[in-house]
Amino acid sequence: MQFDWRATLGPALTVTTALGAFAANHLLSSVPNPAPLFVCIVALAGSFAGLRSSLASAALALSASALFFSAHGVPITASAPELTRLLILAVATIGTAILTGLLRQRLVDTLVWERRHHATAERLSAALDQVDIGIVLLDSDTRAEFINRAFRQYFALPDEKADSKPPFIALMYHGRDTGAFEMPQEELSSFIARRMELVRAGDSTPININLSDGQVLRFSCTALPDGGRMLSYTPVTELVRRTDDPAYAEHYRQMRKNRLGGPFSNLRAAE
Repeated sequence: MQFDWRATLGPALTVTTALGAFAANHLLSSVPNPAPLFVCIVALAGSFAGLRSSLASAALALSASALFFSAHGVPITASAPELTRLLILAVATIGTAILTGLLRQRLVDTLVWERRHHATAERLSAALDQVDIGIVLLDSDTRAEFINRAFRQYFALPDEKADSKPPFIALMYHGRDTGAFEMPQEELSSFIARRMELVRAGDSTPININLSDGQVLRFSCTALPDGGRMLSYTPVTELVRRTDDPAYAEHYRQMRKNRLGGPFSNLRAAE
């Protein structure tokens, strides 16, 4: 079994302080009351090892104080001032032990929860990177907190820019500047303005977005409880292009395969 030095630190310091006080009281005529130092040790024990160690230190401190106050052979119960001082010390040490022990336990529980939450977020992020649906999570200020791999590939978005948490308007301008949208240049400004308006309003009406490489993405916006937005871009190319000239069907499939590549070339979530 592994030795936990933190659990023994408080009691060991308490015993050492008590022995030092007894030795000094024996050798010197006047020794300061070690009670304040006992309270500090109890707080240190609670901070390092929790409630159990701090309570053990408090018990040792009270026992040592009772012996120290009656060092001249007078029982502690026979002196009202000494008994009052011991009761005050008891309240201080036990209160300090409980407070610091509970605070440390709360801190430990919070750290454990954060680790689990972080691990869950990493697993979810990895899973969303394996689908061919573009996913963008926006905060309440429409700044991208997460952009999955599919969206980056659909709009040729560099990882450096995606990881910098750009605002949604910057993603729209990036698509405009790279010629990602299949529409006349003079319509792009009104298209971007309308998209921004719909996202801010949390409009969940799906719309189709034609890309310049022949792909079609079905865009949907979902309002989140914290004021953020989840944007999804589902590939529906073959569903929409059924009304197009059949001679272009294989052309669109090949463009889709070349565009996505890697693990996305085998996924057909929208088909």
